Formats: sequence, C-alpha cells, structure tokens
Amino acid sequence: MSGLRGLHHLRLVINRKGFLEHVHQQRLLPSSPAYPASSPSRASASPARAALAAAAALPWRWRSRLLLVAPGADGAGELTMSHEIAGAGAPQVQGKFLGIFVCWILGNGSLFAWNSMLTIEDYYVALFPTYHPTRVLTLVYQPFAFGITCILAYHEAKLNTRKRNLLGFSLFLLSSFALIMLDVGTKGRGGLGPFIGVCIISGLFGTADAHVQGGLVGDLAFMCPEFMQSFLAGLAASGVLTSALRLITKASFENSQNGLRNGAIMFFSITCFFELVCLLLYAYVFPKLPIVKYYRAKAASEGSKTVASDLAAAGHKTEHDRQVEEDPQKFERLSTRELLMKNIDYAADIFLIYVLTLSIFPGFLSEDTGSHGLGTWYALVLIAMYNVWDIIGRYLPLIECVKITSRKGLTAAILSRFLFIPAFYFTAKYGDQGYMIFLTSLLGLTNGHLTVCVLTEAPKGYKGPEQNALGNVLVVCLLAGIFSGVVLDWLWLVGKGW
Repeated sequence: MSGLRGLHHLRLVINRKGFLEHVHQQRLLPSSPAYPASSPSRASASPARAALAAAAALPWRWRSRLLLVAPGADGAGELTMSHEIAGAGAPQVQGKFLGIFVCWILGNGSLFAWNSMLTIEDYYVALFPTYHPTRVLTLVYQPFAFGITCILAYHEAKLNTRKRNLLGFSLFLLSSFALIMLDVGTKGRGGLGPFIGVCIISGLFGTADAHVQGGLVGDLAFMCPEFMQSFLAGLAASGVLTSALRLITKASFENSQNGLRNGAIMFFSITCFFELVCLLLYAYVFPKLPIVKYYRAKAASEGSKTVASDLAAAGHKTEHDRQVEEDPQKFERLSTRELLMKNIDYAADIFLIYVLTLSIFPGFLSEDTGSHGLGTWYALVLIAMYNVWDIIGRYLPLIECVKITSRKGLTAAILSRFLFIPAFYFTAKYGDQGYMIFLTSLLGLTNGHLTVCVLTEAPKGYKGPEQNALGNVLVVCLLAGIFSGVVLDWLWLVGKGW
C-alpha cells in the first residue's frame, strides 16, 4: 500500500457473515501499480464494523472520503472510498503555476483577435466614415457569439471539449490572416464591398469566441479557482495588450505615408502569431500538466464525458461505461434547467454586468464624448484606461477581504453600477476629459472585479459535469448581456440625426 500515489477509488465488499470478501480498486490516475484484491478474511462481527475496521486499517496519511452503503436484507454491504494519497508530489498541485500562466495566455487568445479589431477602430473610422464601423462590427459579432454559444451550451454534455476549443483557436488564427489578405487585396480602399468583407470576418470572430470562451470556462469550472481567475484576467489583459500595441504602432507609423494602414497590418500580423501560440499551448502543453490531468480524471470519475479526448491526449484512458454499470447513481447530475433555476441570481448578475458595460463601451466612448485636447488620441486613451482597470479589477478577488462572496451583496453591487448611465451622460455633456477618464476607469474596475466574483463563486459545491454545464450557462448569460448592451448602445445616437 505504501507505493500508492494519486487518486484511487476502492470498493470494500462485506458479505452477510461480516467477512471482508473483496477489495476492488480503480485507478483514476495511472500513477501506481494495481492494488491487489484481498482474500476473504474475518473483519468484525457485523458488516458495518467490518467496513469501519477496514477503513481504520488504512494509513493515516490517506485523506479519504468514505461512503458506507447500508447492509441489504442478507446483511451484506459495501464501503466505497475515494481517496487522495499524500506524499511524493500530489498531482493536484504539480504544474499549478505553469497551468495558471497557460490559462492567462489562453484567456488573452480568447479575445485578442476581437480586441484587435476594436482597437484599430481609428483606422476603420477613417476607411468607412459613413458606416459607424465600431457599432456595426460589434452588432455583427454578437449574434454569432451568442447564438452559437446557446447551441453549444444546450449540447455541452455530449461535446468533445478538446475539438471545440481547438476549432475555436484555429478559426481565430485563420480569420485574423483573412483580415490582412482582405486589406492587401483591396489595397486599403474603403467602400461597401470591403466593409461587408470586414463584417463577415467579424462574424467569424464571434463564431470562434462561442467555441473557445464557453468551452474553456466550462472546462476550468471544475478545476482550481485560480485557473478560472487567471483565465478571466487574461481576457482583460488582451484588451490591455492590444491597446498598448495599438498605441505603439500608431506612434511608430503616424508620420509615414499610409501610417494608419501599415500600423493596422502589423497589428493583425502580431495577432496571427499570438493565436498560433495559443493553439499550440492548448493542444500540446495544457492537457499534459499533472494538475490538469488530475482534475479531468476526477471529473471523468463523476460522470463527465467531455474530458475523454483531453485525457486521451495526455495518455490516460477512462472506463466510463463500466463505471456507470457498476454504480449508476454516482453519475446522476442536475439538468441544465435545474442548474439555471438554482443559480438564477448568478445568471442575472452576469447578464446585468455586461448589459451596462457594453451599453457604454466601446461605442459611446469612441463616438459620443465630444472633442478634447487629446484629439484623435482621446478615444484610444479612454479604451486603454478601461482595459487597464478591468484587469486590475480581475486580480482584486485574490485579496480575500475584498472579494464579494455574498449572493445578495453581489446583486446589490451590480445594480448600483447602473448609476454610470446618468454619470456618463452628464460628464460627456458638461465635464472635461479628466472626469471622463476617471469614470471609464471605474467602469472597467467594477466590470472585472464583479465578473471574477460571480464566475468563481457560482460553480462551488457541484460535481464536475454540473460545474461544466453551469460554466456554459453563465457564458450564455454573459454573451446575452453583451449583445443586449450592444443594441442599447445605439440609444446614445437618438436625436443625433442617424
């Protein structure tokens, strides 16, 4: 027994005479030799005592979860235990910091391409001045992201998560390259035709986002909370990186001929490289981390079918069908509808966060804040400040005294954000650029902080398959909020002649 390492599942079978009849071991991680079956032996005068005696005989360093199955009519019973054996580098901590870093990179890649399109809005405004590109591109993107996410969330229990995420990152890469080819092919000319082409690529970005964001949030929901926090911080960091890169490329090409266009092409070349890195990391690095294999094996032991391909890529096989036959009750789970009803407040919270944010950012900040001393740099500075404070807000929950864990407290904080609407309206009309920068920073800070609080608190207390399903449901609500916010953003144009 001293050679056992990793996560194991033991079934101790007690016969009606109180004998320890058989020990069955199932290894959830391939890290130890099989535990030999015991020969029948007298354990105690009763099945319950026999089971307890068998459990007491286990080494103290085994951390165990025990379930004593009541004896049947013939006096027989079972003791089922899932235990993690301490020592020799437990798999649930090996590779954790590398996993956190990879999750941060994957979070970046999930929105890097779309944020790139938003951040070069100054180029598209100059190229398509009469088409309101910032608002239209967002309006095209969101139906694809929301609609396809709904379909994928409905079928999440049957989907191959690995193929879903790899398809998403591949689509990000190919669409970013297509945007460069479109610009080169049209030689940077505007007009309706090129604008329609850009809109089609925006729809492809939405499709890729639906695959990646829902797939990864569902996947990380049953892993350690630090992975989810790092992924969400990466989503915000993509905005910071794209804003910083755009400021650099704009400054580098500002005084050259076709400076805006050259900067935009370089920008999307960097995007292509970054999406390729994400694709390779998810395909070859992330699934082989011991901590990731541990959590996926644990989810598989609880009935999850979505992780089978990822475990196979890491060289680990599951025996789901045989386990279901042996213990069908173990694999019962709440339906998606039941999960939604039990977490309707969290679903409403994440929806309202993004309804408010997207009704202001980026459309209002790009077109409706008036003329100020920063000139053409003003909109870029506002978007950059939002992104910087958004990522700061996503790291604040790491400080326990700051993190909001109360369900009622979260709802109250989220509803109070709707005071931003009159605040932005009157600041744009009467205030100067300093007040607008402050409000934009506060908008980003609260958006990031509340997003992490909701998405890390909601999955707690559920089985792996339920956490995966709930993660997908919350992403649907998030994208529904984004789509609604994008539509409501057009209300700022009422009375302005469009």
